Amino acid sequence: MANYTAADIKALREKTGAGMMDVKKALDEADGDQAKAIEVLRVKGLKGATKREGRSTSDGLVATQVDGGVGTMIELNSETDFVAKSDPFVALADEVLALAVSSNADSAEAVLESTKDGKPVSEFITESGATLGEKVALRRVGRLEGASVESYLHRTNKDLPPQVGVLLAYEGDDSSVAHDVAVHIAAMSPKYFSREDVPADLVENERRIAEDTAKNEGKPEKALPKIIEGRVNGFFKENCLLDQGFAKDPKQSVSKVLEAAGVKATGFLRFRVGA
Repeated sequence: MANYTAADIKALREKTGAGMMDVKKALDEADGDQAKAIEVLRVKGLKGATKREGRSTSDGLVATQVDGGVGTMIELNSETDFVAKSDPFVALADEVLALAVSSNADSAEAVLESTKDGKPVSEFITESGATLGEKVALRRVGRLEGASVESYLHRTNKDLPPQVGVLLAYEGDDSSVAHDVAVHIAAMSPKYFSREDVPADLVENERRIAEDTAKNEGKPEKALPKIIEGRVNGFFKENCLLDQGFAKDPKQSVSKVLEAAGVKATGFLRFRVGA
């Protein structure tokens, strides 16, 4: 009988994120040696890597790093929250984030095509996933530049790593207001920075829908232009950051809050795991 305890099984699961039966088999094969068992899991994981290709990666985490006026954010996915909260997965995310920062990458493709220790990062991530016993995928990488960049990470579950991340680029000295706006972005999930960023065809479609709706409601012909404009403005207030009602004071728009603080926002990024 192999020389290991229930505590050894627990420790190895926490280190690798592997399933209980896989851990027990690895410890049996390694005669209780933790280091050898990790090697066994790695080798067996690599052999089964191709079987994981079709699996869904709907869990994971978001991580950010800000250096001066440059912010970088990644979304790294796993199959289960058990792996997402494991120390090895969190450490892997930190490594991938560091690679994204060092290569000035602004896309997942750019990171995956870069190298680590002489091999493609895509291969490094695949091998790491094999050790963890799950498919691991780098879904998104974003890079935002500005005079200053505020970062905010939000945990949707206190037992899991952050699953919502925000970067806000801005000009001005009031970092507390910049932070509040970053929190607002996390909560209110604007799709666009300003109404000028909304595609023209989408605005026209909203205008058409507003007109058809008003006519179906039997609104007077003379009132249609005002009604249509009001409903299109409602679309902007729902979807554009600068037009949204500020989360801490909905009577004021985000743009008014920033203006009062002497802060000018210049762009943002928002990631939510799986969204």
